[in-house]
Amino acid sequence: MENHFNTPSEIIELNMKACEGKTSLPLGKMILLGIMAGAFIALGGATSNTAAHAIENVGIARALAGVIFPVGLMLIVFLGGELFTGNCLIIMNVFAERATCRGLIRNLFIVYFSNFIGAFLVDLLIIFSGNLNYSDGLLGAYSIKIAVGKLAITPLQGISSGILCNILVCLAVLMATSAKDIIGKVWAIFFPICAFVVGGFEHCVANMFYIPIGIMAAANPVYVTKAQEIYHISSEQLNGLNALNSLQNFLPVTIGNIIGGMFFVSLPLYLIHKKKWQS
Repeated sequence: MENHFNTPSEIIELNMKACEGKTSLPLGKMILLGIMAGAFIALGGATSNTAAHAIENVGIARALAGVIFPVGLMLIVFLGGELFTGNCLIIMNVFAERATCRGLIRNLFIVYFSNFIGAFLVDLLIIFSGNLNYSDGLLGAYSIKIAVGKLAITPLQGISSGILCNILVCLAVLMATSAKDIIGKVWAIFFPICAFVVGGFEHCVANMFYIPIGIMAAANPVYVTKAQEIYHISSEQLNGLNALNSLQNFLPVTIGNIIGGMFFVSLPLYLIHKKKWQS
């Protein structure tokens, strides 16, 4: 009988082959693919927020968001895109001397800022679409609450949560390679991404949607009033919701995502499946 999935060793080899051309992509193509990936992740964040914003029970709200958010990575896997967090897996090619450190750094730097452009474009479209007016502006208030919460985390929390997040994201990317049919790939992606959302872990590209949309929502007095009344957001928290303070989240979370993807997933799997061990 034909196997409908690849073995772990085959998964690692297939992923490394897929990563071989990533570091040498033409600049324009890399930027476009990065913009697409950032937009796809942002769409997952926007739609999951819309679904969950009026649910008071945090567990149920996160579970519902977790069911919807994986669409972002599915779009990237099926249609193409360069995602910063998933591209941390390129480090396996560096270990195997099939890519250079310089090429890896170039890819991650360009893709990171391209992801931001894509996510920010979706932020702008969400604002202009009136999407945040749902439930008499409650979705706008909810967006403010999420952004405020993300800026409140400590650096240690950001790094630790970022590690946990990208363990699951990179495993989802690898698991998608395990399946040979699209249905298998859908389910392989769904569960790890659902788990990271339900766990509330920090993803730097997703935060490129969540934080700017919260900052923009805070410019609307209707959303602000609801955020203060319902979520007890203080004036001090609102004043701290700005682009400069967003680095308090982005820097530690990005570091955590890199550590999680490169050293908690890529390194051990490379050593297990690609290193030649002496008996």
